[in-house]
Amino acid sequence: MTGWPEGYGRRVLDEVDSTLSEAARIAPTLPGPEWILARHQTAARGRRGRGWVSPEGNFAATLVLRLQGAPQQAALRSFVAALALFDACVAVTGRPESFSLKWPNDVLLNGAKLAGILLESAGQTDDEMLLFIGIGVNLAEAPPVAALEARALRPVSLAGETGVRITPEDFLTEVAAAFARYEAQFTALGFAPIREAWLARAARLGQPVTARTGTSETHGTFETVDAGGQLVLMTAAGRVRIPAADVYF
Repeated sequence: MTGWPEGYGRRVLDEVDSTLSEAARIAPTLPGPEWILARHQTAARGRRGRGWVSPEGNFAATLVLRLQGAPQQAALRSFVAALALFDACVAVTGRPESFSLKWPNDVLLNGAKLAGILLESAGQTDDEMLLFIGIGVNLAEAPPVAALEARALRPVSLAGETGVRITPEDFLTEVAAAFARYEAQFTALGFAPIREAWLARAARLGQPVTARTGTSETHGTFETVDAGGQLVLMTAAGRVRIPAADVYF
């Protein structure tokens, strides 16, 4: 297949409960990294167990990776995936100025939410783990605003904002090729160049944001992302590093 990265498998399903669930089922039998794309999901999910609404024509896929090393290194693949999505969106629209990346795992189009990334893991041992990178992109249609949680960014679609229409299968080729490039860079050079590239595309860098966990909120200026992928905020009490949270503008 033209443009498809060498060494990565590809399977396209008409329907499945969730590409993440399918990834967990088949991962032990896979000889290498594998992309799983579903045209329709019956039980899609987002971060923290939230539902993920995916109208027909939107992109829903999971990449299965078998990785060596510490879980903290595996988690940094969310930045690799975000950069791949950014590049894929630019490749199909020609509009780099329209897209940005929101920590920890969203892609924005014109300041609104276009895509989300969810990482899950399984089968972890001392030196190996299975990582599942779930990706949802509103290619054709944005989900209804009523499906959103309070304070969430409004959703938009690629077609609605740019007029560009692309099939999930063709978009998968763009994402997979971009991911393979960034993953090779990550493997060879570590997180530093990935971090630099991500920060160059970051939304609200240098501006006030709110980071919310299940128990607290932290308000501050988005200063950077550190070498471990943590959000760094400058607050009234000083610099704070946040490993995981939902960020609101």
